[in-house]
Amino acid sequence: MRVIVAPDSFKGSISALAAAEAIEEGVLRVFPQAEIVKIPIADGGEGTVEALVSATKGTCRAATVSGPLGDPVNAVWGILGDGRTAVIEMAASSGLPLLPPERRDPLRASTLGTGQMLKKALDAGLSRLIMGIGGSATNDGGAGFAAALGVRFLDAAGKDLPSGGAALAGLHSIDLSGLDPRVAHMEIMVACDVDNPLCGPHGASAVFGPQKGATADMVRELDDALVHYGRIAAEVTGRRVMESPGAGAAGGLGAALLYFTPARLRPGIEIVMETLDFRSAVSAASLVITGEGNTDFQTAYGKGPAGVAKIARQYDVPVICLSGGLGKGYQEVYAQGIDAACACPPGPMTLEACMAAGREQVTEAAERLCRVIRVGRTMK
Repeated sequence: MRVIVAPDSFKGSISALAAAEAIEEGVLRVFPQAEIVKIPIADGGEGTVEALVSATKGTCRAATVSGPLGDPVNAVWGILGDGRTAVIEMAASSGLPLLPPERRDPLRASTLGTGQMLKKALDAGLSRLIMGIGGSATNDGGAGFAAALGVRFLDAAGKDLPSGGAALAGLHSIDLSGLDPRVAHMEIMVACDVDNPLCGPHGASAVFGPQKGATADMVRELDDALVHYGRIAAEVTGRRVMESPGAGAAGGLGAALLYFTPARLRPGIEIVMETLDFRSAVSAASLVITGEGNTDFQTAYGKGPAGVAKIARQYDVPVICLSGGLGKGYQEVYAQGIDAACACPPGPMTLEACMAAGREQVTEAAERLCRVIRVGRTMK
């Protein structure tokens, strides 16, 4: 019996790796002879570095870079087991969780630290990059990111603009002469799970600005600034990307990646599954157990467990999703190839209590699940 254990993180509780270990323990309590293959996954957001580094037997590195408001932060990035691929989560340097609610300022927040992390990968001699761009605190159109790579954003007097999205209203020209030439030769895959354009009612400022602290007036100011920035960037680079799906991701970092690098934006789970060679692992499996913190109707739209099931279904391997909770519309995952969905808590309990006991909850739920499977295998 070969069981693939491929959970996403249970956000706020346990990492994808810890969840995989917890499920493994529960399975082995019932099927001690089972062959367990742990493949912790991520969809490009939190946990992507840990999941990919762990699965490929790579290494993690730490770098002190600029945080969203310029304070130094210690950001972890990874080198995969192939020795040539870096993996970065922009949230580690430019993420919303790095700022308490009272300090969030989308007018000034910058992606400079994310660009500095890419520089670290270039300095390490790496030729490929996987970048997750979820969870940003920024709305600067990726200008800070590009500035770290040598792009200059100048005002009418030829001076460098201050950091942040609001400053882009004063942009007069963009100087690409200092752009690090190594960037053009790097293969950059961007895990991007939104299709928002850079500007407008569905753009970065309008859709994501409020969760970063933007008022209605700030949203209008930031959107106007991004429109101005996008037009100048298009003139300088010859790339018309303002309406491209994903250009508005991470406060417009998606646009900067398209303007100034050879990046391709793709669904995060697709990039992760390919990198992990999940197809080869699942082809000879008896069962796949996946999971996440909460499964609801959103899971069916490209989140980790749905990506796992999409591949497993091609090999007729059954998939069970073991999650911290089942929310509204979770039944939609059945159409994606998930055969059963189960929640961890054995009875009524608060969310806080459930999250605090995350590992124990997952192990015991996996054991209960496998006991049911064992009953099924002995039925006449």
